[in-house]
Amino acid sequence: MKKIILIALALLVVVGLVVAMVVRQQSGYTKVLTAKVVHEDLSTIISGTGQIKPKLIVNVGATAMGRVTHLYVKEGEHVKKGEVVASIENVQQEANVHGQQASIDAAKTDIASYIAAEKTAEANLAHAQADLEQKKLDWDRAQELYKDGIMDKQDYDSKKAAYDLDVASVDQAVAGVNQAKANTDSARGHLHTQEADLDVNEDLLNRTIAIAPFDGIVTNEPVREGETVVEGIQNTEGSTLMTLADMSIITAEVKVDETDIVNVQIGQPADVTVDALPNKVFKGHVTLVGDQALLRSTGVATSQSTTGTEEAKDFKVVVTLDNPSDELRPGLSCTAKITTAHKSNALSLPIQALVMHDPASDVAKSKGGVQAATATSAPAKPNPVQGVFVVEKDPHGRLRAKFVPVTTGITGATDIEVLSGVTAGQEIVSGPYKTLRDLKGGSLLKRDKAGVSASGGTSSSS
Repeated sequence: MKKIILIALALLVVVGLVVAMVVRQQSGYTKVLTAKVVHEDLSTIISGTGQIKPKLIVNVGATAMGRVTHLYVKEGEHVKKGEVVASIENVQQEANVHGQQASIDAAKTDIASYIAAEKTAEANLAHAQADLEQKKLDWDRAQELYKDGIMDKQDYDSKKAAYDLDVASVDQAVAGVNQAKANTDSARGHLHTQEADLDVNEDLLNRTIAIAPFDGIVTNEPVREGETVVEGIQNTEGSTLMTLADMSIITAEVKVDETDIVNVQIGQPADVTVDALPNKVFKGHVTLVGDQALLRSTGVATSQSTTGTEEAKDFKVVVTLDNPSDELRPGLSCTAKITTAHKSNALSLPIQALVMHDPASDVAKSKGGVQAATATSAPAKPNPVQGVFVVEKDPHGRLRAKFVPVTTGITGATDIEVLSGVTAGQEIVSGPYKTLRDLKGGSLLKRDKAGVSASGGTSSSS
């Protein structure tokens, strides 16, 4: 029994020595996740949520007061431009049109009779002018004969009277022609008045018929057959027959955070996903960037808000879909991912590897150990710079952290472009965050065998 106890004690001593050696060997080391600086394609993407909207949407309103007699289409149906979609009772308007058409027909008959009278007057004028020519010849001959003493005074006076009578007859015939033409012109004027009245009555009749202004889909139909509608302004209850949307051009109207809107420009590509169609991605491009900030709580533009409350704001961005689908409906919730920047084969590193660090705070290392700052030294003012900790081997083959300032470019989802400071293939410390926050230049490192950093890069085994 004593031998067993002695053996157990011996084993415990050995295990304790091994543990002590391991702890001693690893004391002063910091476990870290590491990643490589690599070349890859980077894209800066910002997201916005909103809803699907057609580029053109119109409320077809009532333009006449009355009872709805027919609704020829239903909500959700497609219509063609010029198609009759609804009608309102029009007995009076139709009767006015028919009455006016009858008046126009009567006016046209009157014009025809006046034209006939005009032709009669012209014929009478021609006859009078022919008689006048004959009487003029007789009168001229009578003057010669009377001058030569061949014709007596009575015949001479008779020829002169006949001539004068025909001159008066011609003047009377000319007046008759002018009067007939005036009557015709007056009848034509009355006809034009009747035609203008007909245009008015036809317009009033047409107002009782609703016509589709474009090809589209009926998205809302607030009234039913038999209900009475009235003329009114847009969105007034009882004045809208239906809402039509032109689905040939579909947009995603989304809200983008104020911190991202400065990077959004017209023409940038975007991927739009719709909650109702989870397996589809619609390609599009930005066609409008709003210049009015919208309060996130109310959606009202800041220029229209009467309160001075400071709160988060969004901006409206419209993305036009390149190839819309018939499955899309106005009002569907959607998300647009807008690519605001893209660079191919960019030198990049994980975003979480970036730290703000003051190199002056690092403890200087020497071959023999730590060279501490003198107690009399005044504390330096912090001057943090952006950079990363590069993993390097010291002369003894141990891994140490070296802080290197870097400049950065565009930002991807998990990685960021680096413009200077590091080169491709270099190993850098990528985490954990708490370790990076307190890490100092020159610290001994130990690669964490757990393996994967937050950016997706795999840490190397030691």
